[in-house]
Amino acid sequence: MADVYEPSHLRTFLAVAQTLSFTQAARRLGLRQSTVSQHVRRLEDATGRALFTRDTHSVELTEDGEAMLGFARRILDVHEQASAFFTGSRPRGRLRFGASEDFVLTRLPEILEGFRYDHPEVDLELTVELSGTLHERLAAGKLDLVLAKRRPEDPLGELVWHDGLVWIGAERLRLDADRPVPLIVFPPPGITRALALEALERQGRAWRIVCTSGSLNGLIAAARAGLGVMAHSRGLIPPGLARIPERAGLPELGQVDFVLVHGRGRPSAQGAADALAAAILAGGDRLHRRSAGPGRRLDPPGRAPG
Repeated sequence: MADVYEPSHLRTFLAVAQTLSFTQAARRLGLRQSTVSQHVRRLEDATGRALFTRDTHSVELTEDGEAMLGFARRILDVHEQASAFFTGSRPRGRLRFGASEDFVLTRLPEILEGFRYDHPEVDLELTVELSGTLHERLAAGKLDLVLAKRRPEDPLGELVWHDGLVWIGAERLRLDADRPVPLIVFPPPGITRALALEALERQGRAWRIVCTSGSLNGLIAAARAGLGVMAHSRGLIPPGLARIPERAGLPELGQVDFVLVHGRGRPSAQGAADALAAAILAGGDRLHRRSAGPGRRLDPPGRAPG
């Protein structure tokens, strides 16, 4: 059973679980795809359980794979804590981290809470903004690490997961094919806003903006009120909203990547940024899930205590 706890195998397992792709996991880890398959096979041999169901088209976690996620994260957390303690390489100093509005309702706060517990010497400063704005601030040297969306054709960043964009709205919303599509959107430079407008323009479908807000909660409130439709990540649909049926005739929105991007302006922040990036990648499956209860939300831009 010793192989169950081999850190390299567990890291590979988490990478495959988060990307649902042996190819993407290999790219993330800098390994050959055959090595990724070997690590997963050894982990499955050691546990005596199948952790994934896979064919030529898809990769999915089994129930035992879902259970292994929690064990793998905890084992790697303890391994990294012990390594940092005995090597004296604990990161410290100020870390300016930016997270996009997409993660307001996810369990990202749990990952940040665990990071602050493990790294009390790091002064974590959190900014919540639109993905486009975060990329601009990173390029300007105002952030050290960003978790945000990118367009699929953009090579920048380390993939956390790949998702489809869908149209969502109130369950009772009905669209009139003869009237412009009522849009609920982020302001520029929002990536989902741009993709939604581009898709409608390609289709030749008329549209009008009925609500603009830089806050995801503001957009959700407008959508729940039945004002219109919004483009949103398929894996992060908020409660109280639903996908717009295909019979509404809205255009396909395509895919979007969620990535981690490092800044290069402050070498002193590199160690802390690497540690937080590792924590997010290790717990990336939590980002597909909503916060467990009220009050578990991202704080507004500013300095978190610590």
